[in-house]
Amino acid sequence: MTDKLIDRLPEPEIAGAVIPWFTPANRPSEDRLQETAGLIEALGCELAFLRGDHVRSVNSSVLFSGGLLDRFAEDLEAHNCTVAIVDGALTPVQQRNLETRLGVKVIDRTGLILEIFGLRARTKEGRLQVELARILYERSRLVRTWTHLERQRGGGGFLSGPGESQLEADRRMLDDRIVRLRRDLEDVRRTRAVQRAGRKRGGKPVIALVGYTNSGKSTLFNRLSGAKVFAKDMPFATLDPTIRRIDLPTLGEAALIDTVGFITDLPTHLIDSFKATLEEAMQADLLVHVRDRSSASDREQAHDVSVVLERLEKETGLPLPPMIEAWNKADLLPPERAEVLAYSAQSAGDIPAVLVSALRGEGMDALLDQIEHALLRGAVDVAVTLDPQQGRARAWLHQNGEVNSETSLKDGRLAISVRLPVERVGQFQAEFPDIEFET
Repeated sequence: MTDKLIDRLPEPEIAGAVIPWFTPANRPSEDRLQETAGLIEALGCELAFLRGDHVRSVNSSVLFSGGLLDRFAEDLEAHNCTVAIVDGALTPVQQRNLETRLGVKVIDRTGLILEIFGLRARTKEGRLQVELARILYERSRLVRTWTHLERQRGGGGFLSGPGESQLEADRRMLDDRIVRLRRDLEDVRRTRAVQRAGRKRGGKPVIALVGYTNSGKSTLFNRLSGAKVFAKDMPFATLDPTIRRIDLPTLGEAALIDTVGFITDLPTHLIDSFKATLEEAMQADLLVHVRDRSSASDREQAHDVSVVLERLEKETGLPLPPMIEAWNKADLLPPERAEVLAYSAQSAGDIPAVLVSALRGEGMDALLDQIEHALLRGAVDVAVTLDPQQGRARAWLHQNGEVNSETSLKDGRLAISVRLPVERVGQFQAEFPDIEFET
């Protein structure tokens, strides 16, 4: 009888997770617990337990006090966990000591997000960015990935520590890899700059969606563009930025960009590594901040997005583009709450807002109108008089601007008042150099 090979899926990792908190102000809310559970699900692990632990006295070697650590170890063993997740920041020493004490792999918040990004990266650019972030994170640790170094010994005297020479050699190897990755990402950055320049020459406005992870950016992107970008109710469902064409009511064709989602305590390594991608948002003509108004943590999430954008503004030296807000997930709101928010959106202050449901398609026309209005805020009114044979110029003005009025003159010419974005005034001059106009 012929033996048959049977393919078996590997058993999923079983994870036990705690969120350490130190003061009542940072005690994890129900939304934070759900976010952590979502991150673990996105990693493909089976969640055995999740709780917040109040760390009254920080232990510099393992973070947790003795009682909390004993309870953590007992729960991990009782549930046969293979991974311990600490949704907070761990030093390299704390991570190594916890792995020794608990007897399982330990991942902190930065490591958790990096693992998810590694799973989500699909394009060459995405993989480069994730690898750079991972190496920058691992370089300061050299613990989990480099356990073979414990069997090495450097030097010939009694004072030389185990693995000392080998550790230095591996650090140099990592440094060389970091240089090569940054060089490759610089090539990506130049390519993106060329593509951006091409879009600007084409006169197409660029709109970038930004927001907290799982706020519905990809669903909104699909709804507006007709694309089929992967969208799922989980953190970081999509990672690689996507650009698609959309049609605005009067301005015509525009480019819409879906960017990577932000999150509380977004690791520094990720912001540094994804700078080439995030510059797409910083150089857009308009940002649409997508907010999940059904979340109890909506205000905190909006603040976290603002913090990341401010940091990008500072590090890239680029001014923050104009912004509007899309208040998403109206379908999850009670009717009375949705009514209040719809009224609030109409009377929003400095940042205009529109209440929408990307899932159901509600509010899309109002959002497109608001996008167009925001793009035209940096526009100028232009008066043009056209001869009857200059129909192509009339069509161009209708396609690229907001026509305020058209008046037929007695001599057969047409007087047009139109609002044009500043950059399109120059394009009109270049396209129709014989036509005079007044601003």
